[in-house]
Amino acid sequence: MQSIKSNALEPTRLELAALNPAQRVTRLLPVYGLPILTVILILVFSLLLPRTFPTMLNLRSILGDKSVIALLSLAAMIPMMAGRIDLTVGYGIVLWHIVAIALQTQLGLDWGVAVVVVLLLGCLLGAINGLLVEVARIDSFIATLGTGTVLYAIALWYTEGRQVIGVLPNGFLALYTLQVFGIPIAAFYVLAIGLMLWIAAEFLPVGRCLYAIGANPRAAELNGIPTRRYVIGAFVASGLLGALAGIVLAAKLRIGQASVGLEFLLPALVGAFLGSTTIKPGRVNVWGTLIGVAILAVGISGIQQLGGAFYVEPLFNGLTLLLAIGLAGYAQRKRGLARRRRPDGPETSTTTGAATATGQPSETGRI
Repeated sequence: MQSIKSNALEPTRLELAALNPAQRVTRLLPVYGLPILTVILILVFSLLLPRTFPTMLNLRSILGDKSVIALLSLAAMIPMMAGRIDLTVGYGIVLWHIVAIALQTQLGLDWGVAVVVVLLLGCLLGAINGLLVEVARIDSFIATLGTGTVLYAIALWYTEGRQVIGVLPNGFLALYTLQVFGIPIAAFYVLAIGLMLWIAAEFLPVGRCLYAIGANPRAAELNGIPTRRYVIGAFVASGLLGALAGIVLAAKLRIGQASVGLEFLLPALVGAFLGSTTIKPGRVNVWGTLIGVAILAVGISGIQQLGGAFYVEPLFNGLTLLLAIGLAGYAQRKRGLARRRRPDGPETSTTTGAATATGQPSETGRI
């Protein structure tokens, strides 16, 4: 049933205290290597493209264009915390941006009502995915691939391959076009949601429970965590954020078409997987996910401004995804080997998270 495992691999204070300075740098490099690489890429492209890359116009373009991908990456991250994967973040946005426009242009609904309806539909989709995974016991990859394909088919059926167009109210368009301090408002959506998810994941019991479920569902159950309820809730939250991304995309494009949306699936998953290789290597986390999206945005923008061909973006996304998964797997194997060599050493398993979340001691030992 587990599509992804979540294991914390960041070094502990006790572990770092036992290392010399050179070993500490080596141990911390996987933790902060990706943010450092992002800064290096910014500096390199700024030197190579001094007239176009380090400009406010380019910054606004990156923040605005990649806000949808960032929202989808955060949406995909939530089920990943529980060891599941949600492919409907890429398929759902195809239907949601069409529905958001059609409700206003063809049914005449107020734009606020249309937004609420789309968000509720996203929650419904998440609940269906959660029930398929937890009640019907279908692997999350297969379940969400199936529901995502159905959503895409509905979008094709409704549009019949044509565009959904019409006059949209300024209030709806402002959901994307409005700027705050010269920064697109969509970037503030990402920041606000990122902060909320970070607080929930790092400081609230719900986050510790999701991480514990992702590491070992059986151990989480023995610690009193209602795994079914948390997993279904994770899919509902993912569906909600996916619907929000669809609304932002609709306000950006101003037209609905079934051929738009699927190209967001791969970069969204790449951002989430890259997030599991930095800040807290070995498990998905909010700031790692946002850094993963940032390095994709910076890399693709710089390469395109240097004259990269049209196929550079999917090529870059695909290679980065393979690299991210490879690095995450290598880190987990290396960490597991270190634990086996030091069976009596300090543990950093997510069993601690499970015990903390429930207020009970662990009954299962090491996860």
